[in-house]
Amino acid sequence: MLDETTLIAQALTRSGALKFGSFKLRSGVTSPYYIDLTWLLSSPQDFECIVDAVSEKIKALSSSKHIDKLASIELKGALLLPSIAGKLKMPCVIVRKESKAYGLTGRIAGGEVKKGERLVFFDDVVTSGGSKLEGIKPIEQVGGKVETILVVVDREQGGREALERLGYQVMSITTISDLVRGLQSTGALSHERADKILGYLER
Repeated sequence: MLDETTLIAQALTRSGALKFGSFKLRSGVTSPYYIDLTWLLSSPQDFECIVDAVSEKIKALSSSKHIDKLASIELKGALLLPSIAGKLKMPCVIVRKESKAYGLTGRIAGGEVKKGERLVFFDDVVTSGGSKLEGIKPIEQVGGKVETILVVVDREQGGREALERLGYQVMSITTISDLVRGLQSTGALSHERADKILGYLER
């Protein structure tokens, strides 16, 4: 029986959400892999696999911490969050990247965050941690408390450590190195490509 990391690795590669090659990131750095969870939308079985894994992680966390709501920032984490929240019977809100200038203005959509409410902030990956702070800020400005940040994949490029230095607990379903090793163990990824990615992470 395959372990959870290998099952997730297979779901991400089968759906096309995890790709290998040469990709220019927003930071300008070139990466030998790219993660885009929007591709899960075209693969219901793989979408469900990731949603189930995240839901179980939050369920376990809720046994030791009180959670009032779940939150994410548009776009990628926000595509999965309603399904996760529905499975857990928990309310969720989405933080817009920019405030709306019409209708219900502001950056928080889907409901309101009340002062003192405790939220888990969910997203697809963590790289530098900057986009997580961008999403958390509007929540904290209205009095919400974010103690835990949960991502599907930790890219292992310093984001976790940067956020933890600011006092957040950072959890991930898996890491890119664990995904690479899981795919390598099943023969789905060549030793050469695996070594290239692991070498990239070390640099």
